[in-house]
Amino acid sequence: MDDTVLELRRISKHYPGHRAVDGISLRVPRGALYTLVGPSGCGKTTTLRLIAGFEEPTSGELLLNGSRIEHLRPYQRNLSTVFQNYALFPHLTVRGNIEFGLRRRGDRHIEEPVRRVLELLRIAGKESRYPHQLSGGERQRVALARSLVLAPEVLLLDEPLSALDPQLRKQVRAELKNIQRGVGITFLMVTHDQEEALSVSDHIAVMNGGRLEQTGPPREIYLRPATRFTAGFLGAVNWIGGIGVRPESTRASTDAPPPEARSRQATVQSTTFLGNRYHVEVSFDGGARAVCEVPRNSHLFSPGQDVHLWWREEDEMRFPDQ
Repeated sequence: MDDTVLELRRISKHYPGHRAVDGISLRVPRGALYTLVGPSGCGKTTTLRLIAGFEEPTSGELLLNGSRIEHLRPYQRNLSTVFQNYALFPHLTVRGNIEFGLRRRGDRHIEEPVRRVLELLRIAGKESRYPHQLSGGERQRVALARSLVLAPEVLLLDEPLSALDPQLRKQVRAELKNIQRGVGITFLMVTHDQEEALSVSDHIAVMNGGRLEQTGPPREIYLRPATRFTAGFLGAVNWIGGIGVRPESTRASTDAPPPEARSRQATVQSTTFLGNRYHVEVSFDGGARAVCEVPRNSHLFSPGQDVHLWWREEDEMRFPDQ
């Protein structure tokens, strides 16, 4: 049984002299946390705006629960959006912000859904505060609560964590995943942060130049990228003779590597201490360089030292043009 809640069929958005979105097709499973990820200008935010109804597609179809919605106004679609800057009403309290959408659509019994979402987002007791009296993380939770209380089919999130400092961002993204699991509502999130996409998502769509590069579960896309762009965007890659190997799958040793390993002679250029590990940068004849990760308690390499750089065949990433 197909349990797709949202489907894009050959969606395009063209501006004069520029194709922001170019023939995207994808299916978002019901109850998933699905992420559009890519560099600035790749079309991910435009795609989100097309789904929300803030932009009209040049061509293609948008379906929600199997029914076309591209002709509907934003308020006619059972979707809700959390904006990058949260867009809270500064003159309304926390409760006022959360109740706003319910009152606008004429809901009469709002006390219970508001109470549940206040408790879910852990902002109960702060109902009378105004946005300027809240921390960044609290404002983010109020924005989520205001959207979740409407019980949309899909919650759209546009870079929802970008306004937070790095430490709080890691904390809140873990909470975001728990919240999504708790409510069971489909989340469609846009981010340019690769680590964020990999850590919270059930499915990822990698975008580049207005097109889809690859879709799939995070582990599959990271370990078996379909293109060189996807491989390089989602994490560091050593390109060794045209073959891609992640630094965490690359080893360095002064002893001969295992007989089944692939290896190259290299010279240590530098080591960088990163707390739980070292990054060891090496160079090959001809000037090409690579990085390997070694545990903190392993042998410490010195600049100028000759080493074997090695990896296993199953960790190689090869692409059709190779």
